[in-house]
Amino acid sequence: MSFGAHVIPAAQRAARSDGEDTRARLLRAALQLFSEKGFAQTSVRAIAEAAGTNVAAIAYHFGDKAQLYTATFYEPFGSGSDLIPVFADPALDLGEALSRYFAGFLEPLKHDDLVTQSVRLHIRELLDPTHVWPELFERECRAPHLALVQVLRRHMGVTEVDDDIHRLAFSLAGLVMQMWTQRDALQGITPQLATEAAVEQWVERLTGYALDMVRGDIARRQADAPPVRPARRGTSQTPRTSHKKASNT
Repeated sequence: MSFGAHVIPAAQRAARSDGEDTRARLLRAALQLFSEKGFAQTSVRAIAEAAGTNVAAIAYHFGDKAQLYTATFYEPFGSGSDLIPVFADPALDLGEALSRYFAGFLEPLKHDDLVTQSVRLHIRELLDPTHVWPELFERECRAPHLALVQVLRRHMGVTEVDDDIHRLAFSLAGLVMQMWTQRDALQGITPQLATEAAVEQWVERLTGYALDMVRGDIARRQADAPPVRPARRGTSQTPRTSHKKASNT
């Protein structure tokens, strides 16, 4: 599962977080209520009241409750699929590609209030899927994973994608997931590592850890590869053919 990407400019997102316009207030109220109660148990009237507006505003800005629910997954931080061109650019070396990968997926951690609600919302969707799940799976899970797999394959010199490439990609994504899902533990145990200022250093560290994981997997592949035996003299096709001709004479 992927969560968000650095797509919406920070200044714009900050303004929306402050609720400066009706659409932003509706989105923020919906994110909070949906994350707390789920899709089925949240009414459009409750969302409108929490946003300080009316039900007609939901129809105007989003169409209906289902489309508003969908928007809560993508608009606060964007889509993980939007990050693919950022980290999968073939012109990047592996270190820069991984740095961009982690920077994009960790940038939302600079906005603790929205992150907490977003994590809850995604977990609810996993446990009780709605109409959003098929699209969410494709955009936030499958597409970024497959893009990362191709980045690894290309830089590791692997001809064809195999199970170990997938395992490595899932492991790297797990570093991001740990940062998202263990947010409360991080704040409770080492609050100094959960600040907005700490995010950039996390990006640097996770990139280093990831590069070590990749190097380790390359070394494992090399160790597991069958040795290349040099050709033995006297075993070429020409001597065998000559021997056969000699036997027939």
